[in-house]
Amino acid sequence: MIRIALVTAEMFPDLYDDDHPLRDALLALGATVDAVRWDDPAAGWDGYDLVVLRSPWDYAPRRDEFVAWARSVPRLVNPADVVEWNTDKHYLNDLAAAGLPVTATAFVEPGEAWTPPERGEWVIKPTISAGSRDTGRYLLPEDLPLARAHVERLCAAGRTAMIQPYLAAVDTAGETAILCLPDASGALTYSHAIRKGPLLNGRGERTGEYIEEIDARTPTDLERELADRVLRHVPGGADRLLYARVDLVPGPDGTPLLLELELTEPSLFLRSASGAAPRLAEAILERAAQGS
Repeated sequence: MIRIALVTAEMFPDLYDDDHPLRDALLALGATVDAVRWDDPAAGWDGYDLVVLRSPWDYAPRRDEFVAWARSVPRLVNPADVVEWNTDKHYLNDLAAAGLPVTATAFVEPGEAWTPPERGEWVIKPTISAGSRDTGRYLLPEDLPLARAHVERLCAAGRTAMIQPYLAAVDTAGETAILCLPDASGALTYSHAIRKGPLLNGRGERTGEYIEEIDARTPTDLERELADRVLRHVPGGADRLLYARVDLVPGPDGTPLLLELELTEPSLFLRSASGAAPRLAEAILERAAQGS
């Protein structure tokens, strides 16, 4: 019998709710499925036919440890080198350098001085994070003391701060998340899409829990074309990926911009598309049978 590990975190011992359809689809196909913490010292990773990253969302404060763990695990998807590249948002520089339309991003490294923009609305966040933690929205020059303190606090902790313009379309059109899963041949292809409503509804640093506004969405041709272009620039090729999520938002002129490329532990919103969970389960079992 094929054994599958769905990798989670201590906060989700029975997996995050979004992954229950996948677990149930794997069980229905006859697989043995375990939810396993990535940092569980008793986990026997060698005993699984495939180890699938799902919700290890406590990794950010221990990112180096997480990457080292990923490199030690056999038959991990998505693979460890992709995990290392994708868990630090400096990867946006690589994609911008490749000519892709990426949301303009400035990075402030620890020890560097920040020269803030004179005006406008801006988002400040660390390059390594999950769940929009340590993220804030600021209007300059009014919020300059708060924005400057946010950047300084991140850098003082040895973290890199990233500064992006707050795009007004987030409040109206919302983000479009394009989900890509393997097709019948195993090739990564468009599966479904959702609309994400705004998270940063107020100025200042976001605090406390939040509830995402999620709705099914049909992406435009331009959005699907951009998602395809982004995936062509994944190091090592997108054919190694089990899943990908491409987050887009309309830019000032209405054309889509890349906001984020999620290849490590994204929510896949499997309930938003009929048949998505069974398709992913079948792809997992196919890869497990191939030994990769």
